[in-house]
Amino acid sequence: MLVDNHPPVHATMDQFAYSGGELTVGNVPLTQLAARVGQTPFYAYDRALLRGRVAQLRHVLPPAVKLHYALKANPLPALVGLMASLVDGMDVASSGELKVALDAGVNPAEVSFAGPGKRGTELRQAVASGVLINIESVREVPALERVSMELGLAARVAVRVNPDFELKGSGMKMGGGPKPFGVDVEQVPSLLASIGRAGLAFEGFHLFAGSQNLRAESICEAQQKSFALAERLSQDAPSAVRSVNLGGGFGIPYFPGEQRLDVVPIGQNLAQLADRARRAMPEAALVIELGRYLVGEAGVYVTRILDRKTSRDQTFLVCDGGLHHHLAASGNFGQILRKNYPVTIGNKALGGPTEIVSLAGPLCTPLDLLADRMTLPVAQEGDFAVVFQSGAYGASASPQNFLGHPACIEVLV
Repeated sequence: MLVDNHPPVHATMDQFAYSGGELTVGNVPLTQLAARVGQTPFYAYDRALLRGRVAQLRHVLPPAVKLHYALKANPLPALVGLMASLVDGMDVASSGELKVALDAGVNPAEVSFAGPGKRGTELRQAVASGVLINIESVREVPALERVSMELGLAARVAVRVNPDFELKGSGMKMGGGPKPFGVDVEQVPSLLASIGRAGLAFEGFHLFAGSQNLRAESICEAQQKSFALAERLSQDAPSAVRSVNLGGGFGIPYFPGEQRLDVVPIGQNLAQLADRARRAMPEAALVIELGRYLVGEAGVYVTRILDRKTSRDQTFLVCDGGLHHHLAASGNFGQILRKNYPVTIGNKALGGPTEIVSLAGPLCTPLDLLADRMTLPVAQEGDFAVVFQSGAYGASASPQNFLGHPACIEVLV
């Protein structure tokens, strides 16, 4: 049997600095931050890293392309307020997210509302707020026509298209094949005609082929196909196209062997598409909507070790946090085969002794593992385990009421 002497390792988590042998978030050492928060577990998000990620992306994106933040990645109001000052707009998927965005001062003209099952009250709120509604079903057209007549406001709409292709290599495919999202591309021409008859204010198209992709060439290919599809569909549009949302798909490295996405070729590709848009759809702005890529690497989940125990030669560090706060890190949020997120013991200096241990949560289920047989700095009761890459799909994507344990806190540092 061949033995791999060089197994894949996690990408280096070098976005956070160390001071005095401790991880820092927002330049605050971890033990001091835990005392400031007042309890564990907690999520902490670094303002400087959030600003830096947007700045890095702006550097490679053409000025003509608008950058939107997708609230579903992290809807913490304080974080949304910061992002509102950094991006051009936001994308929401519920009336709750819409309220958070508007409370943060986002211009309603730069907010889009997506979702395959919008309730009548949500459609009414969206029209009254003046945001762009991504139509995902023929049902929404007559519903929006009624609301528009009642309020005396023409609903601003775009068509979310379910394309006949998918984003290759994406962690989650959002387009291609039968999907609850969007309108199948072959049905779009007739839908556009009904939008025109209903007197809705048509503005453009929304295409989202997939998410969590680390291959620049796949993202570029999907963007090219999405643009070409929007250009073709524009021939049947009831009015000039003013917006083409090409979605996102930008991933971050979570698991061993994964490397950070190279966004330079994506920026170059978008520059070419922006040039094409000026000729083919001169009134249209190109939009990309990103969530995970903007906030995911700026956050950590911090939990305190309550117990150190050995069971049949396997060492477990039992923590006060687990899958009820961080479902994704436990492997129960879309993983087929469980893989470890990058984890460390945040109050232990780098380069010290290590051991192979498992991080278990406090819940009465074998699914409650934050790390399984992972090499970590030697830790004791009272130390802090830290899960990196936790700025997106963390607290809001986890079953915090499961088994009645206390909720976690989120802070922006």
